[in-house]
Amino acid sequence: MSKKTYKVKALGCRTNQYEAQGFVDQLTEQGYREAMPGEKVDVLIVNTCTVTKGADSDSRHQIRKLAKQHNSQVIVTGCSAQKEPKIYQEMPEVKAVVDNENKEKLLNHLYPEDKWPEFSIKHFKAHTRAFVKVQDGCNSFCTYCIIPYVRGRSKSRPVEKIVKEITTLVQNGYKEVVLTGINVGDFKDGKKTLADLVKACDQIDGLERIRISSIDPDDIDDNLLDTVINGKKTCPSMHIVLQSGSDTILKKMNRKYTKQLFFNTIQSLQKHNNFTFTTDVIVGFPGETAYDFDETLEVIKRVPFAKVHGFIYSKRERTRAATYPNQVAPNIAKERLQVLLKTAQKQAFKLRENHVGKTQKVLMEKDNFGHTENFLEVWLNKRHKPNTIVEVTLEKNTPEGLYGTVG
Repeated sequence: MSKKTYKVKALGCRTNQYEAQGFVDQLTEQGYREAMPGEKVDVLIVNTCTVTKGADSDSRHQIRKLAKQHNSQVIVTGCSAQKEPKIYQEMPEVKAVVDNENKEKLLNHLYPEDKWPEFSIKHFKAHTRAFVKVQDGCNSFCTYCIIPYVRGRSKSRPVEKIVKEITTLVQNGYKEVVLTGINVGDFKDGKKTLADLVKACDQIDGLERIRISSIDPDDIDDNLLDTVINGKKTCPSMHIVLQSGSDTILKKMNRKYTKQLFFNTIQSLQKHNNFTFTTDVIVGFPGETAYDFDETLEVIKRVPFAKVHGFIYSKRERTRAATYPNQVAPNIAKERLQVLLKTAQKQAFKLRENHVGKTQKVLMEKDNFGHTENFLEVWLNKRHKPNTIVEVTLEKNTPEGLYGTVG
């Protein structure tokens, strides 16, 4: 008897990717195999995203595309389906819509005749670093963000379960994990904080690298700072969210920090072990003036970010910012994004230039490409096996990244 087949598609954030992998591992353990292109599928799941209007549109497009490719109906879950369930329920391609609260029991509810394993990950397909969800939901209610309304209030997983899951990943060959969540800085397991979780992960035998996913500067307290700096396996790189360099705009966004607090956090880490940073920036937020945007550019010029993820503000219904006056014209927002990204690329090039001639450990990801501990992109002169760590002499800097040779 041939095996049943599955196809799982995740859109958007790392948390969605983790959840998709959870479905894959459940299905694989139950004896399913991944469907080939064009093959009819027994279980077809799409985990949707709603962070922008474009994400909603892409979610619906992927549902139609996969349903047509595999001649199968789709089980839909995730944030876009949570926000607008009726739209998805009325799509002829959709078999069922499962809300976020019941997502991890999706297979149990829809296929109760099978005995499904616990929802957790043992692998992370097509990646050499595994994203591990440690927290879900958000209590911040930034004025532009729909996510608290679709993911609910902040909740954290027990430290023991997270450590067990990472231990399994390490046993399956993974050397690097990224602790991720919707608002990972909110992590709280009883009296245990994010710093306590990182310390527990730091003790896992065989784990080589620990990264913390996107985090707000006000969530990096002295305890977490000390844990990251002095950990044996914590990487000297963090994704610390900026969003805007203007205190006026940060206040309108309902962010809980100022530009100066952001600088203070960066400076506390910057002096240690070639520490690098990545960040997120939104341009074109309602009321953003040319002066506000210039303030953001000044931060980009002052902090040597390895990478800046830039986004144009996307109006989301039900959020406060959607009602704000002085919405920025799309052409102006687009122009600001281009300026932002061009400036960020120049600064990133300067940062990489400082590492030419140095020797660093690189985790190989595919072919001849990988990342250093401080998250610099590196291409090698020859291929190496994925998920291996090699010592590399960084010899040349290019707009695409650093090039090096294995010494």
